[in-house]
Amino acid sequence: MATSRATVTNGGQLVQTGTGHAGYPRRWLAAIVMIVGALMDMIDVTIVNVALPSIRRDLHASATQLEWVVSGYMLAFAATLIIAGNLGDKFGRKRLFLSGAALFGLASLAAGLSGSGAELIAARVVQGAAAAAMAPQVLATFRVIFARQERGKAFGIYGAMLGFASAIGLVVGGVLTEANVFGFQWRSVFYVNVPVAVAALIAGARYVPETRDPSARRPNLPGAVLLAGSLVAIVYPLLEGRQLGWPAWVWPLMAAGVAGLVGLGLFEARHSGRSVAPLLRAGLFRVPAFAAGMGVQLAFFAGMQGFFLAFALWLQAGEHFSPLKAGLTAVAFSVGSFVAAPVAVPLAQKAGRRILAGGAVLMVAGIGGVALAAPHVGVNGSPWPIVPGLVVAGAGLALLIIPLVNVVLAAVPAEVAGGASGLFSTAQQLGGALGVALLGTVFFGYLGGHSFEAALVHTAPYAMGAFALCGVLSLLLPRTAVSEEALTES
Repeated sequence: MATSRATVTNGGQLVQTGTGHAGYPRRWLAAIVMIVGALMDMIDVTIVNVALPSIRRDLHASATQLEWVVSGYMLAFAATLIIAGNLGDKFGRKRLFLSGAALFGLASLAAGLSGSGAELIAARVVQGAAAAAMAPQVLATFRVIFARQERGKAFGIYGAMLGFASAIGLVVGGVLTEANVFGFQWRSVFYVNVPVAVAALIAGARYVPETRDPSARRPNLPGAVLLAGSLVAIVYPLLEGRQLGWPAWVWPLMAAGVAGLVGLGLFEARHSGRSVAPLLRAGLFRVPAFAAGMGVQLAFFAGMQGFFLAFALWLQAGEHFSPLKAGLTAVAFSVGSFVAAPVAVPLAQKAGRRILAGGAVLMVAGIGGVALAAPHVGVNGSPWPIVPGLVVAGAGLALLIIPLVNVVLAAVPAEVAGGASGLFSTAQQLGGALGVALLGTVFFGYLGGHSFEAALVHTAPYAMGAFALCGVLSLLLPRTAVSEEALTES
């Protein structure tokens, strides 16, 4: 796979020019700044789950509004991610990163000041779009400022920090909500982003170089609008349908959303010129392994985000756990991931799809274990009955998701590996939004006449079904995986 080198232009920019190596002197400072900015996104995904019950009480938010608080963020992220990457390549990645950090800080402040569920949802949507503006700039910048021999280390640190952030988000969310500093309660989980965003802006302006790709094609802005509209048309009816009694218009609207995605893919396939950057890269879906991998990504994050929405509400609203106790309980899931993460990619390089299928089996077993043990927890009781299931499920996540891109890219042409990775990130966020909508509908629909515990147990098999589907789709993937070094060179 091709590597890139950087040259300094008259304007002080680092420009990706071809093969070789880069040597930006402040590259590690730049990397730290960009990783800290990206951590705001990763922490925010999990930190909000812990605060949901407090948000529900304080804002008198409906079940549908709680779903929107989570899925609105992911939906905006999914709709914006690819075009943000294109814009960064064309007009400057530092510019997009700093703009995203500023907008994220402002949106976080607005979220903390929200006086209603609708205001919070609007702020969360802006947060998601801002996070999407930052995310693709990080790895794209790393590929330019780091020499080949350093790039793997930089990518490894980035990946480790993102995994660490998910666990930290659970704990920090519980601490901030329970500490009730200055009487902010749940609002603290949003306010904490503001000083981080300010620090990222100041340090980023000083230490992050401006990089761009002079061969980048023109961003497809009309296509991006169609993509965003299509995703909203699919998710909106799923989120609102239960509350509205499933009116007839929800089905044509979802069909229109699917048709919009298909139409965009067909248009790009037939008019794939060199002047406009593609969004969906429809040709990749002709590769069975890529299509199966996208299916795994969608199904996994649908099951995980949907289940953990119900899990967070059950712990706090049903079992009366404090936010901190709920966050610490959920950390057991991250512990399982940390234990299995170091061996996931090496095992996948030897056994490929079998490791991923095994991870799916562990996810099914782990969630099933949580559902079986849930009745033994009790109101404000001990979380230990569900800890083994969470640890097993976390290990399953590591074996299934961490090496997924490595396995899929073994069957994808090297020259489109970057675009394939971008689509996987989009699928992750879209899958999460769909999962919150679908499993949230199951959970809240059953909750109407039953306890939180019964609703959680009722929802678990749907999540297990999503993970079982991941296992089946994994059997269509390659037998081996590409190395981490190959990924960093793409």
